[in-house]
This record gives sequence, C-alpha cells and structure tokens, in this order.
Amino acid sequence: MLQEDSAPTIPQRAFLALGANIRSSVGGPTATLRAALEELTRLGCTIVSVSPFYTTPAFPSGAGPDFANLVAQAHSSLSPHDLLALLHRVEAAFGRKRERRWGERCLDIDLLAVEDQVLPDPQTHAHWRNLSVEAQQSHAPQQLVLPHPRIQDRGFVLIPWADIAPDWRHPVLGQTVAQMCEALPQAAKSGINRLK
Repeated sequence: MLQEDSAPTIPQRAFLALGANIRSSVGGPTATLRAALEELTRLGCTIVSVSPFYTTPAFPSGAGPDFANLVAQAHSSLSPHDLLALLHRVEAAFGRKRERRWGERCLDIDLLAVEDQVLPDPQTHAHWRNLSVEAQQSHAPQQLVLPHPRIQDRGFVLIPWADIAPDWRHPVLGQTVAQMCEALPQAAKSGINRLK
C-alpha cells in the first residue's frame, strides 16, 4: 500500500547506493548492478548519472567476499517512501533476502538522499546518525531516515558519490560530499579500489 505522501510530484533528485558481493539471478555482482539500474529505469526512475564501479571489503572484516559498489543519481516523481518501496521490490526481484544485518547480499540498494529532505525529523535523524557501530549491528530504523544516517562514515558510498555529485550538501551536517569524503579517516578508505 502506498504512503499518504504518494501523490505524483515533479521529479526530485535522489541518490542511490548499489552494492553486491554474491551472485544474483542474473550473474555476478557487477552484472547485477548493471541489470538493477536497467530495471529501475524500466520502472520509471530516470538514471541521470552513474559512478564508476568500486570494489570494497565486506564489513565487518571477514563477513564475506568483497563488494562491487556504485552510486547513481536518479530523478523520480515518487515520494521518498514510495521510492524506497520500489528499491526494495527491485532487490527482491534479484533474489535479495533480508536474513542478517550486514550479511552477504546479491543486491543492496540504499536510498541515500532525496534533494535536501530530512526525514522523519532532525531529532530522529540525529539519534540514528549518532548510534554506535555496535548498536548499528543489531538495531535498524523501522521508518525511512533521510539523508541515510551513516553516509558521512562510509567510504564505499562517499568515494563513488564524489565522482558524480561532489557538491551535494548534507542538509544537517552542512558539508558537501567532497568535504565528507576528505574528512574520512584513512581506515575508512582503505581497500576501496576503482574497477578498471
């Protein structure tokens, strides 16, 4: 069932992080990410730009094979809630099962941001943004939180994002993608390599 805010609107800019580290119904991780972008386009998302592919070690260390990652900019007239539901449907179509937090995935699509919206409110965003790594492993929000509360910590998101939209500014932190990427500790960038 669609959310109350699902009335069609003018297209909004959204950023998506796609990742995979095991085979899906269409093939290996990079083939899966390409096919997922095609499926999103078929379902009405206009993909405006796509970063190069990167390989990233699984987190936590030893949790599985390396991931293939990319970030895409899309335009969609769906509400953020309905866009997230669409992303989950695409994941499921490729065989994604949500069995273990931070486990192996045949396809993971995160909604990073929609324009400069902060959802559901700044206080809830701050709670999830400031949660410890240990608590993150066992707790997940039951509602949409935008921007994604962990983007400022994730090299595998910021590095490819900086390739396509370095000037997007976090509406809460006030930093651009390029600034957040620059501020990452070296450990958060280690092992992230652009695929040739």
